[in-house]
Amino acid sequence: MPPPVAPQRSRRGPRRRRPVSGRVVLVGLAGLALLWLSRGGWWPTPPPPQMILVLGGDADREAAAARLARVDGLPVVVTGGTNPEYAHWLFLQKEGLPARQVQLDYRARDTMSNFTSLVDDLRKARIRHALLVTSEDHMERALLVGRIVAGSRGIHLTPVPVPCGELCVVEGRRRLWGDGARAALWVISGQDIRPWVEERVAPWLEKAGIR
Repeated sequence: MPPPVAPQRSRRGPRRRRPVSGRVVLVGLAGLALLWLSRGGWWPTPPPPQMILVLGGDADREAAAARLARVDGLPVVVTGGTNPEYAHWLFLQKEGLPARQVQLDYRARDTMSNFTSLVDDLRKARIRHALLVTSEDHMERALLVGRIVAGSRGIHLTPVPVPCGELCVVEGRRRLWGDGARAALWVISGQDIRPWVEERVAPWLEKAGIR
């Protein structure tokens, strides 16, 4: 009986794995980053609202928040709002709220800093759910920035838009996504990119006739 034929070793070398492209890695990292940044909006289930956050820029927003606070009894934080004299009259005298229920914060200079100036204070106070009060034409951009910045600290935001009627001004997509990207970079780096853009990029755009 002839001996069995020994199996021949394959001449093929080890199978090479196709390298993962840099673009795939970047897209994956960006997706994970956005998921992490927005976690305050989807995980975990937030408690009932703990406070009212009012974005300054319009006295009607503060008036709406004051009425809401009187009904719900929630504390109010106004960031970058009207002058202190008017705010005290509105909240304390007109609506009759106790002084301990109202906090006025004037560190903010724009929508971005409305959140970045106090989000860590809210986290230290263990705030996980806030009602966000701003004008209806400003809400989309404010909510995008807020859900990135506050969401990175585990704070959920529920929008309470204030009607603006004929005074509403539609904001462009460029401004919306520009502030969204700016907010994401702030969460990642801890720095606001706007001063750098105004110093380095804006003059170049003006010279090029783009701006």
